[in-house]
Amino acid sequence: MASLRPLNDKVIVRRVEAEDLTAGGIYLPDQAKEKPKEGVVDALGDGKLLESGERASFQVSPGDRILFSSYAGTEVKVEGEEFLVMGEEDILAIIG
Repeated sequence: MASLRPLNDKVIVRRVEAEDLTAGGIYLPDQAKEKPKEGVVDALGDGKLLESGERASFQVSPGDRILFSSYAGTEVKVEGEEFLVMGEEDILAIIG
């Protein structure tokens, strides 16, 4: 993984590639593909700092395949790789 370390309750996500074919077998060029709202968790921050001074634990783990909201996170490119940095609250579900 690139040298990218999330802070606090942030999560680093690698987006899953969009499908090249529709269900009907039609090839989609890159311009027609919708960015997938699915990814794999690469790294976790230390957790949200609670009023007690402790850190909250995450509900996801590195390697989990997740669904996230359409406008979640900030896209970043590090060492030629694209990632999303998002808060745990933007994650909707774990797949599988």
